[in-house]
Amino acid sequence: MALLSDVLVVNAGSTSLKLSVLDDHDRSRPVAALDRTPPVAAVAHRIVHGGEGFDEPTLVDDRVAEELRALVELAPLHMTPALEELRRARTLFPSTPHVAVFDTAFHRTMPARASTYPLPERFRARGIRRFGFHGLSVAWAAERVPVSRLVVCHLGGGCSVTAVLNGQSADTTMGFTPLEGVPMGTRAGNVDPGALLYILQHGVTLDELGQALERESGLVGLAGSDDVKALLESDAPAARLALEILAYRIAQAVAAMATALGGLDALVFTGGIGEHAGPVRERIVEQVGFLGSFATHVIEAREDVVAARAARALLQDSRGSTTTSS
Repeated sequence: MALLSDVLVVNAGSTSLKLSVLDDHDRSRPVAALDRTPPVAAVAHRIVHGGEGFDEPTLVDDRVAEELRALVELAPLHMTPALEELRRARTLFPSTPHVAVFDTAFHRTMPARASTYPLPERFRARGIRRFGFHGLSVAWAAERVPVSRLVVCHLGGGCSVTAVLNGQSADTTMGFTPLEGVPMGTRAGNVDPGALLYILQHGVTLDELGQALERESGLVGLAGSDDVKALLESDAPAARLALEILAYRIAQAVAAMATALGGLDALVFTGGIGEHAGPVRERIVEQVGFLGSFATHVIEAREDVVAARAARALLQDSRGSTTTSS
């Protein structure tokens, strides 16, 4: 029989699907497939975008699932596979509580100066603002490195740089969608919006531009591959340029985040590239050396731990409320 501590975590990212069962000691057991999951007390789903309506872990019912589907267009690379796995999991485990845990929630503490775009009010009234992403990963890093002024570089298929002030998000590079910010595996990051308007005005369709921005830009657009290990081993000029741009833009972002913090106590690297691409880390650290003395840490991303803890806490609170009311 499943204990309250047994939580299945479904982490569907832009480039991978990770399934694991965690106990209350944060011990993780990998699961090969949803239909091979042992009995669990809850299922926690990492959901990248919570929009304006979701900034806390939320029990998923049909209404919530429908509201999440309306957010797919804001992060299609992430939301499409995540909601498909949510649908499958709810079908396989209909009597098990399903909890959505949102990457955007960590960034709800960003001040208005960081979250507000300088756009006309009629656009901002549509909910156009900076949400931020990779929140579960950043929360884990901030717990592991509890300093006052922390910058977290989550570098993987998607890349972001976040300023964490006393454990709370102060600013981050990703914005309304996960397209904004530093270069990534298949996403360009920041591009002059005027250039995109120019492309649309000269024969490129909206669908074609969307495909290019989501899947054909970044390292792939520069060097034909998002395999950083292969790029590091390559002598091709395009590979060298791609990695130079990656490190340079991330270093610029680190300096910007240090501005948000008023200095820098520690710099964390996490995610697939952050954890395993030493030469990329070294280039970034070298370029921000002018910021002065700061510690550097490499931390394994454990979004699963943060998601499982959030699901347990929500279920315990809801059961406590039920007991109290009865």
